[in-house]
Amino acid sequence: MPNKKIEINGGNVVYEILGKEGPFIALTPGGRFSKDIPGLKPLARKLVAGGYRVLLWDRPNCGRSDVQFYGQSESHMRAETLAQLITRLEIGPCIIAGGSGGARDSMITTMLYPELVTKLVVWNIVGGVYGSFVLGGHYIVPSILAVRGMGIKGLLHVPEWKERIAENPVNHDRIQALDADEFLKVMLRWLNAFVSKPGQTIPGVPDEMFDNITVPTLIIRGGENDWDHPKRTSLEVNCLIKGSELIDPPWPEDAWERAGEKFAASGGKKFCLFDTWVQAAPAILDFLDRP
Repeated sequence: MPNKKIEINGGNVVYEILGKEGPFIALTPGGRFSKDIPGLKPLARKLVAGGYRVLLWDRPNCGRSDVQFYGQSESHMRAETLAQLITRLEIGPCIIAGGSGGARDSMITTMLYPELVTKLVVWNIVGGVYGSFVLGGHYIVPSILAVRGMGIKGLLHVPEWKERIAENPVNHDRIQALDADEFLKVMLRWLNAFVSKPGQTIPGVPDEMFDNITVPTLIIRGGENDWDHPKRTSLEVNCLIKGSELIDPPWPEDAWERAGEKFAASGGKKFCLFDTWVQAAPAILDFLDRP
């Protein structure tokens, strides 16, 4: 199925569906990467070969979708978007799966819209002081500095937003139309989500929200020395989601570190961060195929 788009909360969301029959899986990558990031579709195709249909989507501020700025955090905004996407496409309740930032988006969607989810699969869960601090500095601070220095037009010089405009020219006017003061309020709220706080195992989410996750859940543990997706965070999430299953990563313990080295050596041009994800397909299918 080719790319399609649907308007949700005033912005177009680009999506595609792989597979012709079987239960639906909404699959979400990490960061602000698009559904076309290398490494994601090989996993999706393995899941399709296992008898499922897979929804891939460009979240707001990712790929070819429109930029949008609202909500308690960026992940809360994505969760609201995914819930509406599942509802509008009439594919729910369905399985929700994701890694890294996509794991957080998937967990928040399940917490806020439990009626839309049948099973949950997450891996590379971000947490800890370092992992949260890095995300806030990488995704939020550059935009705040740009607007404080140059007004809204400063966003047009931020590399990430330049990429969004290149992939979707409509985003140029959407950015220009933003109110600087309101934008900064949203950015400070989103930044605050990444400030590590007692009682928040994952950024911006009170631990008691995990009580809302009652569906069968598979957690693939973070690597032994992965600072971005700490092993400790996976273990804590396993404790917080009652009855969840925790398994060791099917890729090498240092897979994320080695991928990060290759990514850095390429100047950020070789997207190898998610290449190992396809190795999780057998474990995911085994979990999903159980009654």
